[in-house]
Formats: sequence, C-alpha cells, structure tokens
Amino acid sequence: MDPTNRLGSGVDVLDAPPESSFPSQPSGATVYIVDDDATVLASVAALVDSMGIAYAAHSCAEEFLENWNREAGGCLVTDWRMRGLSGLDLLERLAAESTTIPVIVITAFADVPMAVKAMRSGALTLLQKPCREQELWEAIRQALQLDKSRRESMSHRDQIRQRLEQLTPGEREVMNLAVAGKANKVIAQQLDIGLRTVEKRRHYIFRKMQVDSLPELVQLIMFLNGTSPQDGTTPLGGSPPEEE
Repeated sequence: MDPTNRLGSGVDVLDAPPESSFPSQPSGATVYIVDDDATVLASVAALVDSMGIAYAAHSCAEEFLENWNREAGGCLVTDWRMRGLSGLDLLERLAAESTTIPVIVITAFADVPMAVKAMRSGALTLLQKPCREQELWEAIRQALQLDKSRRESMSHRDQIRQRLEQLTPGEREVMNLAVAGKANKVIAQQLDIGLRTVEKRRHYIFRKMQVDSLPELVQLIMFLNGTSPQDGTTPLGGSPPEEE
C-alpha cells in the first residue's frame, strides 16, 4: 500500500500492523466512531476493520448516544467540531453518566487551550487531522487495552463484593476491626465476645473471602476501595494489622 495515499482528509494510509500484535479483547468489544465528515468516518472505519475489530460508525454524537451499548467493551473515536453536539458536549455527557469508556479525540483545529479542555473533560488521547494511520492504530490499541483492564478490575471488585455479602453481621464486625489493625484479644474485648468466637469468625471470614492470611484480606479490601498500602495504614485508617 502506498504510504503517500490517503483515505479522505482524516487518516494517512499506511499498512496496518499485523492482527497478532493486537491485544485480545473481550467478546463484544467495539470501536465507536463519531464524525460528521463522511470521508473521515469511512477512513477510520476501514482502519478498524483492517484490525479485525468490530466498529460502529455514527455521523453525529446524538446518534452514538442513542445506539451505544453501555455494557459492551470498547473505545470511542470522536471528532471535536461537529454539527449538533460537539466533541466537548459528548465528553460532558459521558462524564455525567460516569462512564469509563476511553475516548480518542481527532480534530483539525487543535491548539493548547483546546487540548487542555479535552483532557480535563476525560479524553485519553488527542490526535490532529490528518493523523497517520500508525498513530491512530496505536491510540486505539492503548484505549482498548485500558478498557479491558478497567473491566477486569470492575469484574474483580464485583466478585469481592459478592464474597462480602456472604459474611454475617458478626463476621463483618470482626473483619472491620481486624483490617483496622486490632488484635484478636482487643476485638474480643471491644465486641464483648469470647476469644474463641473471634477466632471462629475469623476462620469463616478467611474461607468466605477466599484468602489465607490477614495481609491478603487487607490487600483485597484495599483493592475494593481503591486505596494503597504505601502510606502504612489500612483502608479504615487504622494501624497496620497484626498477624496472629
């Protein structure tokens, strides 16, 4: 393929990278394309199709919002200046829905203020038209990989929540104090229960949460809460837990 050719005014044509170099995507992952320029829309669609990835092309943001499958994985490639809702309007709509879909903005009118506005509004990447096919391919690859990672994390958090729901109220009390750094004897005194009861509940907590140690349980809860152990505290603000 001649690299000097172009598909429309939006994408320089280059040979697409081999599909084997593209990360595997969840079933149903789709690249959504929004642009009111039919030539650019067709150019980007042809690139995505050459990757072997499903795509949905829309000529306006309103059409995308009406047809977008919010439960499916994927990413969005959108123009900035469009009739009707602009790229900024679209980003704001997505933010209002608390969606995590990665967004790539392509525009022929990029400047520093516009780039800052796009990034602050949630765009992952900003590309200027006409963009090289390799640039767009790489941006899409990164966006889909990010979406895949986010969805895997969300799935893991859902699994942790399901395990937490199996705990009895008494087990939750013990767990909360344990991950806050309280020793078994202190937990027994604070809850006014026997030490054997604390140990028994702790055993069931480990089994239901599918962990083998207290530090592992703390890491699980930190992952669920999106916190980090780097500051030396637990998710509940206590001291590091004492392993017994």
